[in-house]
Amino acid sequence: QVQLVESGGGLVQPGGSLRLSCAASGSIFSITAMGWYRRAPGRQRDLVAAITSGGLTNYADSVKGRFTISRDNAKNTVYLQMNSLKPEDTAVYYCNAEVQSKPFAVFSNYWGQGTQVTVSS
Repeated sequence: QVQLVESGGGLVQPGGSLRLSCAASGSIFSITAMGWYRRAPGRQRDLVAAITSGGLTNYADSVKGRFTISRDNAKNTVYLQMNSLKPEDTAVYYCNAEVQSKPFAVFSNYWGQGTQVTVSS
């Protein structure tokens, strides 16, 4: 099995910054894409940003220029640096990873438990 553990959420004022971390552990041979999603109250879970093992990135239009996703492949960890935060960024943020547990196995999708980010004065 694979576990994803997020950290770094909290309460921040508008214009502030937060850095989220997500560490994958367990039966891991390789990880392809890792990403961050968020679910705001009353809304569906949406992609925030994703990154491949080679460093290619993809961002939601609403966060481009403010958020930066990065990863440390040696630590199986993905980060989300969030700057210039807005009240509309308030949501539960979830980590996601596509993991191969052993050579030649199919990739499986895993989710973290979520971390709350609240942007409010």
